[in-house]
Amino acid sequence: MFVRLIIALLLVSGPVAAQSTRTPSHCHALADATPGLEYIHRASLRTVPEETVDIHYISHASFLIRSAGGLNIVTDFTGFIGSTPMIPDVVTMNHAHESHWTAFPDPEIPHVLRGWGESFGEGVTHRLDLGEVLVRNVSTDIRSQAGGVEEDGNSIFVFEIAGLCIGHLGHLHHMPSDEQFAAIGRLDVVMAPVDGGMTLDLPTMISVLERLRSRIVIPMHWFSGYTLDLFLDGMSDAFTVVQVEAPLINLRRDALPSQPVIMVLRPDYLRAD
Repeated sequence: MFVRLIIALLLVSGPVAAQSTRTPSHCHALADATPGLEYIHRASLRTVPEETVDIHYISHASFLIRSAGGLNIVTDFTGFIGSTPMIPDVVTMNHAHESHWTAFPDPEIPHVLRGWGESFGEGVTHRLDLGEVLVRNVSTDIRSQAGGVEEDGNSIFVFEIAGLCIGHLGHLHHMPSDEQFAAIGRLDVVMAPVDGGMTLDLPTMISVLERLRSRIVIPMHWFSGYTLDLFLDGMSDAFTVVQVEAPLINLRRDALPSQPVIMVLRPDYLRAD
């Protein structure tokens, strides 16, 4: 039954009412209000129903997250956002590899959140409250390109929106510590890299996801159907697998599945005509 509910959400449409406040989420970490913020651009994209969120898989580790009030967020932003011309309101980036960031984001993007600090190993802390969306991060270590470890060189970004807690694990290279799991908090939805080597090996990634126990897991950062299938096989005992065969899902907190689900989204360039 819960699978049908999730798939049915893809067909939901309705009027948008601009929201000035965020629906309370059950994420434990909250940001102080940030006055004086303005949105300089609203993309003319699909209408997002009230109290829901759109998640659109662009490519690799990039997703477009859209609120009912018209806020547009792109994760692991490289400058590519697909076929729809727009200026996002927020972009997040990680710098493990050039396919997760750009050194030249459009200067008209109001909020560019880098997942690393100004100095090597310094890390960074983000608490960006835009009213209906809160964006925060938890720093983790990465293997540096010089062969060592860059402490706090990656960020797990968490988006609190429409009462949901959505996490993007970025280029995760190690099992988070107890303190990092506590800082992440409870996630309803998590985007997880499942390449099996460039980030975490699959057994460790599966352990991370089993501990998070998110209602919905969206695989990302997979380079072939082979590694994706290995991940799905390893998760099949505890998670139901749903092949969405589309790049977009629309989620509502009160319609989340009662049991954990893996939802396999397909970017437009991977879909058969």
